[in-house]
Amino acid sequence: MIFVDNQNHTDPRVNLAIEEHLLRNFTVDEDILLFYINEPSIIIGRNQNTLEEINHLYVEKYGIHVVRRLSGGGAVYHDLGNLNFSFISNNGRENIHNFKKFTAPVIDVLLEMGVNAELGGRNDVLVDGRKISGNAQYSAGVRMVSHGTLLYNSDLSQVSEALNVKMDKIESKGIKSVRSRVANICEFLENPVDILEFRERLKNGILNKSENSEYHLTPTDWTTINQFTRDRYAQWDWNYGRSPAFNVQKKKRFLIGEIDARIEVNQGLINNIKIYGDFLGLSDVHDVESLCIGQKYDRQSLLSVLNGKDLHQYFGALSAEELVNFLYD
Repeated sequence: MIFVDNQNHTDPRVNLAIEEHLLRNFTVDEDILLFYINEPSIIIGRNQNTLEEINHLYVEKYGIHVVRRLSGGGAVYHDLGNLNFSFISNNGRENIHNFKKFTAPVIDVLLEMGVNAELGGRNDVLVDGRKISGNAQYSAGVRMVSHGTLLYNSDLSQVSEALNVKMDKIESKGIKSVRSRVANICEFLENPVDILEFRERLKNGILNKSENSEYHLTPTDWTTINQFTRDRYAQWDWNYGRSPAFNVQKKKRFLIGEIDARIEVNQGLINNIKIYGDFLGLSDVHDVESLCIGQKYDRQSLLSVLNGKDLHQYFGALSAEELVNFLYD
Protein backbone atom coordinates (compact mmCIF):
# COMPACT_ATOMS: atom_id res chain seq x y z
CA MET A 1 0.00 0.00 0.00
CA ILE A 2 1.21 3.50 -0.85
CA PHE A 3 0.52 6.30 1.63
CA VAL A 4 0.25 9.79 0.10
CA ASP A 5 0.87 12.83 2.30
CA ASN A 6 -1.51 15.71 1.48
CA GLN A 7 0.95 18.16 3.09
CA ASN A 8 -1.63 19.27 5.67
CA HIS A 9 -3.89 21.12 3.25
CA THR A 10 -7.31 21.84 4.78
CA ASP A 11 -9.07 23.40 1.76
CA PRO A 12 -11.69 20.82 0.69
CA ARG A 13 -11.38 21.87 -2.95
CA VAL A 14 -7.68 21.02 -2.92
CA ASN A 15 -8.12 17.76 -1.03
CA LEU A 16 -10.80 16.48 -3.39
CA ALA A 17 -8.54 17.47 -6.30
CA ILE A 18 -5.66 15.46 -4.78
CA GLU A 19 -7.94 12.45 -4.49
CA GLU A 20 -9.11 12.74 -8.10
CA HIS A 21 -5.55 13.16 -9.34
CA LEU A 22 -4.46 9.99 -7.56
CA LEU A 23 -7.40 8.13 -9.07
CA ARG A 24 -6.97 9.26 -12.67
CA ASN A 25 -3.25 9.77 -13.06
CA PHE A 26 -1.46 7.23 -10.86
CA THR A 27 -0.82 4.14 -12.96
CA VAL A 28 -0.05 1.66 -10.20
CA ASP A 29 -1.63 -1.64 -9.21
CA GLU A 30 -1.13 -1.07 -5.49
CA ASP A 31 -3.75 0.37 -3.19
CA ILE A 32 -3.27 4.01 -2.19
CA LEU A 33 -4.17 5.49 1.21
CA LEU A 34 -4.87 9.22 1.58
CA PHE A 35 -5.88 11.17 4.70
CA TYR A 36 -7.12 14.75 4.81
CA ILE A 37 -8.78 17.15 7.26
CA ASN A 38 -11.00 19.94 5.93
CA GLU A 39 -11.80 23.33 7.39
CA PRO A 40 -15.57 23.92 7.89
CA SER A 41 -17.33 22.78 4.75
CA ILE A 42 -20.35 20.96 3.39
CA ILE A 43 -19.45 18.21 0.95
CA ILE A 44 -22.35 17.51 -1.40
CA GLY A 45 -23.01 14.09 -2.97
CA ARG A 46 -22.59 14.01 -6.72
CA ASN A 47 -26.28 13.51 -7.46
CA GLN A 48 -27.72 16.00 -4.98
CA ASN A 49 -29.42 19.33 -5.56
CA THR A 50 -27.12 21.60 -3.53
CA LEU A 51 -29.65 24.32 -2.74
CA GLU A 52 -31.98 21.75 -1.19
CA GLU A 53 -29.23 20.34 1.04
CA ILE A 54 -27.70 23.41 2.69
CA ASN A 55 -28.81 26.18 5.01
CA HIS A 56 -27.52 28.87 2.66
CA LEU A 57 -27.96 31.76 5.14
CA TYR A 58 -25.89 29.92 7.74
CA VAL A 59 -23.29 28.94 5.12
CA GLU A 60 -22.89 32.54 3.96
CA LYS A 61 -22.78 33.94 7.49
CA TYR A 62 -19.96 31.65 8.61
CA GLY A 63 -18.07 31.34 5.32
CA ILE A 64 -18.51 27.58 5.08
CA HIS A 65 -17.17 25.97 1.89
CA VAL A 66 -19.72 24.15 -0.26
CA VAL A 67 -18.07 21.60 -2.56
CA ARG A 68 -19.51 18.76 -4.61
CA ARG A 69 -17.64 15.46 -4.59
CA LEU A 70 -17.56 12.82 -7.32
CA SER A 71 -19.13 10.07 -5.22
CA GLY A 72 -22.81 9.60 -4.48
CA GLY A 73 -24.50 9.59 -1.10
CA GLY A 74 -25.67 12.44 1.08
CA ALA A 75 -24.32 15.81 2.12
CA VAL A 76 -21.89 15.79 5.07
CA TYR A 77 -20.45 18.51 7.28
CA HIS A 78 -16.67 18.59 7.74
CA ASP A 79 -14.57 20.60 10.17
CA LEU A 80 -11.11 20.39 11.71
CA GLY A 81 -12.33 17.68 14.08
CA ASN A 82 -13.18 15.30 11.25
CA LEU A 83 -10.65 13.00 9.57
CA ASN A 84 -11.29 11.78 6.03
CA PHE A 85 -9.73 8.63 4.59
CA SER A 86 -9.57 7.43 0.99
CA PHE A 87 -8.58 4.05 -0.40
CA ILE A 88 -7.82 4.08 -4.12
CA SER A 89 -7.89 0.60 -5.58
CA ASN A 90 -8.53 -1.43 -8.72
CA ASN A 91 -12.12 -1.29 -9.95
CA GLY A 92 -13.01 -4.98 -9.66
CA ARG A 93 -16.44 -6.44 -8.99
CA GLU A 94 -15.21 -7.64 -5.62
CA ASN A 95 -14.66 -4.01 -4.61
CA ILE A 96 -17.80 -2.28 -5.95
CA HIS A 97 -20.12 -1.39 -3.05
CA ASN A 98 -17.95 -3.57 -0.81
CA PHE A 99 -17.86 -1.13 2.09
CA LYS A 100 -17.02 -3.96 4.46
CA LYS A 101 -13.65 -4.47 2.75
CA PHE A 102 -12.62 -0.81 2.82
CA THR A 103 -13.87 0.02 6.31
CA ALA A 104 -12.38 -3.14 7.89
CA PRO A 105 -8.81 -1.74 8.23
CA VAL A 106 -10.21 1.38 9.94
CA ILE A 107 -12.52 -0.60 12.21
CA ASP A 108 -9.67 -2.93 13.19
CA VAL A 109 -7.54 -0.01 14.38
CA LEU A 110 -10.48 1.53 16.25
CA LEU A 111 -11.07 -1.80 18.01
CA GLU A 112 -7.40 -1.90 19.00
CA MET A 113 -7.88 1.57 20.50
CA GLY A 114 -10.82 0.32 22.57
CA VAL A 115 -13.59 1.76 20.39
CA ASN A 116 -16.38 -0.76 19.80
CA ALA A 117 -16.84 0.09 16.11
CA GLU A 118 -18.79 -1.97 13.58
CA LEU A 119 -20.17 -1.64 10.06
CA GLY A 120 -23.88 -0.82 10.10
CA GLY A 121 -26.52 0.11 7.55
CA ARG A 122 -25.48 0.28 3.92
CA ASN A 123 -22.32 2.35 4.38
CA ASP A 124 -21.91 3.56 7.96
CA VAL A 125 -19.56 2.75 10.83
CA LEU A 126 -21.33 2.77 14.20
CA VAL A 127 -20.36 2.74 17.85
CA ASP A 128 -23.15 1.74 20.26
CA GLY A 129 -25.67 2.45 17.50
CA ARG A 130 -24.37 5.95 16.80
CA LYS A 131 -22.74 6.91 13.50
CA ILE A 132 -19.08 7.91 13.49
CA SER A 133 -18.39 7.38 9.77
CA GLY A 134 -20.19 7.49 6.42
CA ASN A 135 -18.68 6.04 3.24
CA ALA A 136 -19.12 6.33 -0.53
CA GLN A 137 -17.41 5.25 -3.74
CA TYR A 138 -16.76 6.36 -7.31
CA SER A 139 -14.76 5.01 -10.20
CA ALA A 140 -12.84 6.08 -13.30
CA GLY A 141 -11.62 3.49 -15.77
CA VAL A 142 -9.92 0.59 -14.03
CA ARG A 143 -9.50 2.38 -10.69
CA MET A 144 -11.93 3.39 -7.95
CA VAL A 145 -12.11 5.40 -4.73
CA SER A 146 -13.74 4.25 -1.52
CA HIS A 147 -13.67 7.11 0.96
CA GLY A 148 -15.20 7.96 4.30
CA THR A 149 -15.44 10.39 7.16
CA LEU A 150 -14.35 9.83 10.76
CA LEU A 151 -16.00 12.10 13.29
CA TYR A 152 -13.26 12.44 15.87
CA ASN A 153 -13.91 15.71 17.69
CA SER A 154 -16.29 17.62 15.42
CA ASP A 155 -18.68 20.34 16.56
CA LEU A 156 -21.84 18.26 16.23
CA SER A 157 -24.07 21.26 16.94
CA GLN A 158 -23.04 22.64 13.54
CA VAL A 159 -24.30 19.62 11.60
CA SER A 160 -28.00 20.37 11.90
CA GLU A 161 -27.37 24.12 11.60
CA ALA A 162 -25.42 23.88 8.35
CA LEU A 163 -27.50 21.20 6.63
CA ASN A 164 -31.15 21.13 5.64
CA VAL A 165 -31.89 17.89 7.43
CA LYS A 166 -34.63 15.86 5.75
CA MET A 167 -37.14 14.41 8.17
CA ASP A 168 -37.98 11.42 5.95
CA LYS A 169 -34.36 10.28 6.11
CA ILE A 170 -34.37 10.49 9.88
CA GLU A 171 -37.76 8.80 10.20
CA SER A 172 -36.79 5.99 7.84
CA LYS A 173 -33.96 5.11 10.23
CA GLY A 174 -36.28 5.28 13.26
CA ILE A 175 -34.16 7.97 14.94
CA LYS A 176 -35.46 11.23 16.37
CA SER A 177 -32.67 13.68 15.63
CA VAL A 178 -29.40 14.08 13.77
CA ARG A 179 -27.62 14.94 17.01
CA SER A 180 -28.69 11.62 18.56
CA ARG A 181 -27.56 9.48 15.65
CA VAL A 182 -23.97 10.77 15.37
CA ALA A 183 -21.07 10.69 17.82
CA ASN A 184 -17.43 11.66 18.09
CA ILE A 185 -14.83 8.91 18.40
CA CYS A 186 -13.08 10.79 21.21
CA GLU A 187 -16.15 10.17 23.41
CA PHE A 188 -15.27 6.48 23.44
CA LEU A 189 -11.54 6.78 24.15
CA GLU A 190 -10.28 6.36 27.69
CA ASN A 191 -7.37 8.72 26.99
CA PRO A 192 -8.29 11.00 24.06
CA VAL A 193 -5.50 12.50 21.96
CA ASP A 194 -5.65 15.35 19.46
CA ILE A 195 -6.78 14.62 15.90
CA LEU A 196 -3.24 14.70 14.45
CA GLU A 197 -2.09 12.02 16.89
CA PHE A 198 -5.24 10.05 16.10
CA ARG A 199 -4.40 10.31 12.39
CA GLU A 200 -0.89 8.95 13.04
CA ARG A 201 -2.21 6.02 15.06
CA LEU A 202 -4.72 5.18 12.37
CA LYS A 203 -2.11 5.49 9.62
CA ASN A 204 0.39 3.28 11.42
CA GLY A 205 -2.26 0.73 12.32
CA ILE A 206 -3.39 0.37 8.70
CA LEU A 207 0.06 0.40 7.10
CA ASN A 208 1.62 -2.01 9.57
CA LYS A 209 -0.65 -4.76 8.23
CA SER A 210 0.93 -4.72 4.74
CA GLU A 211 4.06 -3.82 2.83
CA ASN A 212 3.98 -0.10 2.32
CA SER A 213 5.75 2.99 1.07
CA GLU A 214 5.16 6.73 1.27
CA TYR A 215 4.80 9.05 -1.71
CA HIS A 216 5.36 12.80 -1.63
CA LEU A 217 3.51 14.91 -4.20
CA THR A 218 5.83 16.52 -6.76
CA PRO A 219 5.57 19.89 -8.55
CA THR A 220 4.24 17.98 -11.57
CA ASP A 221 1.52 16.46 -9.39
CA TRP A 222 0.59 19.88 -8.07
CA THR A 223 0.21 21.27 -11.59
CA THR A 224 -2.55 18.73 -12.25
CA ILE A 225 -4.06 19.06 -8.77
CA ASN A 226 -4.30 22.83 -9.13
CA GLN A 227 -5.98 22.38 -12.50
CA PHE A 228 -8.60 20.03 -11.01
CA THR A 229 -9.13 22.53 -8.18
CA ARG A 230 -9.56 25.46 -10.55
CA ASP A 231 -11.58 23.75 -13.28
CA ARG A 232 -13.91 21.66 -11.13
CA TYR A 233 -13.98 22.10 -7.35
CA ALA A 234 -13.75 25.91 -7.34
CA GLN A 235 -16.46 26.28 -9.99
CA TRP A 236 -19.99 27.41 -9.11
CA ASP A 237 -21.38 25.35 -11.99
CA TRP A 238 -19.95 22.17 -10.45
CA ASN A 239 -20.79 22.89 -6.83
CA TYR A 240 -24.26 24.36 -7.30
CA GLY A 241 -25.30 23.92 -10.92
CA ARG A 242 -28.28 25.56 -12.55
CA SER A 243 -31.51 23.70 -11.87
CA PRO A 244 -33.81 23.93 -14.92
CA ALA A 245 -37.55 24.45 -14.54
CA PHE A 246 -39.41 21.14 -14.28
CA ASN A 247 -43.09 20.36 -14.50
CA VAL A 248 -43.00 16.86 -13.00
CA GLN A 249 -41.35 16.06 -9.69
CA LYS A 250 -41.04 12.57 -8.20
CA LYS A 251 -39.44 11.74 -4.88
CA LYS A 252 -39.18 8.38 -3.12
CA ARG A 253 -36.95 6.67 -0.58
CA PHE A 254 -35.74 3.23 -1.67
CA LEU A 255 -33.50 0.80 0.19
CA ILE A 256 -30.60 2.24 -1.82
CA GLY A 257 -31.44 5.81 -0.75
CA GLU A 258 -33.65 8.68 -1.83
CA ILE A 259 -34.24 9.47 -5.51
CA ASP A 260 -35.63 12.86 -6.52
CA ALA A 261 -36.42 13.29 -10.23
CA ARG A 262 -37.38 16.54 -11.98
CA ILE A 263 -38.79 15.96 -15.45
CA GLU A 264 -39.72 18.49 -18.13
CA VAL A 265 -42.24 17.08 -20.60
CA ASN A 266 -43.33 18.85 -23.79
CA GLN A 267 -45.80 17.34 -26.27
CA GLY A 268 -45.41 13.97 -24.59
CA LEU A 269 -41.61 13.88 -24.91
CA ILE A 270 -39.02 14.23 -22.16
CA ASN A 271 -37.18 17.48 -22.90
CA ASN A 272 -35.09 17.42 -19.77
CA ILE A 273 -34.63 15.26 -16.69
CA LYS A 274 -32.48 15.70 -13.63
CA ILE A 275 -32.04 12.96 -11.05
CA TYR A 276 -30.92 13.88 -7.54
CA GLY A 277 -30.52 11.78 -4.42
CA ASP A 278 -28.26 10.25 -1.81
CA PHE A 279 -27.94 6.86 -3.52
CA LEU A 280 -24.42 5.44 -3.74
CA GLY A 281 -23.73 5.02 -7.44
CA LEU A 282 -20.22 4.72 -8.80
CA SER A 283 -20.89 6.20 -12.25
CA ASP A 284 -22.36 9.53 -13.33
CA VAL A 285 -26.18 9.38 -13.39
CA HIS A 286 -26.07 11.84 -16.31
CA ASP A 287 -25.69 8.74 -18.52
CA VAL A 288 -29.15 7.57 -17.41
CA GLU A 289 -30.64 11.05 -17.84
CA SER A 290 -29.29 11.24 -21.41
CA LEU A 291 -31.00 7.96 -22.33
CA CYS A 292 -34.36 9.34 -21.20
CA ILE A 293 -34.19 12.68 -23.00
CA GLY A 294 -36.17 12.60 -26.26
CA GLN A 295 -38.16 9.53 -25.23
CA LYS A 296 -41.94 9.42 -24.88
CA TYR A 297 -42.98 9.93 -21.29
CA ASP A 298 -44.57 6.52 -20.97
CA ARG A 299 -43.68 3.26 -19.29
CA GLN A 300 -42.84 1.21 -22.39
CA SER A 301 -40.57 3.83 -23.95
CA LEU A 302 -38.61 4.27 -20.73
CA LEU A 303 -38.32 0.51 -20.20
CA SER A 304 -37.07 0.04 -23.76
CA VAL A 305 -34.06 2.34 -23.19
CA LEU A 306 -33.32 1.43 -19.57
CA ASN A 307 -33.75 -2.36 -19.61
CA GLY A 308 -30.35 -2.97 -21.18
CA LYS A 309 -28.51 -0.55 -18.89
CA ASP A 310 -26.53 -1.76 -15.88
CA LEU A 311 -28.23 0.51 -13.36
CA HIS A 312 -26.25 -1.07 -10.52
CA GLN A 313 -23.34 1.18 -11.51
CA TYR A 314 -25.51 4.28 -11.06
CA PHE A 315 -27.88 3.52 -8.18
CA GLY A 316 -26.91 0.25 -6.52
CA ALA A 317 -29.49 -2.53 -6.29
CA LEU A 318 -32.28 -0.93 -8.34
CA SER A 319 -33.90 -2.56 -11.36
CA ALA A 320 -35.01 -0.81 -14.55
CA GLU A 321 -38.61 -1.71 -13.75
CA GLU A 322 -38.37 -0.14 -10.29
CA LEU A 323 -36.86 3.03 -11.73
CA VAL A 324 -39.48 3.31 -14.48
CA ASN A 325 -42.33 2.68 -12.04
CA PHE A 326 -40.96 5.51 -9.93
CA LEU A 327 -40.51 7.91 -12.86
CA TYR A 328 -43.88 7.26 -14.46
CA ASP A 329 -46.42 6.14 -11.86
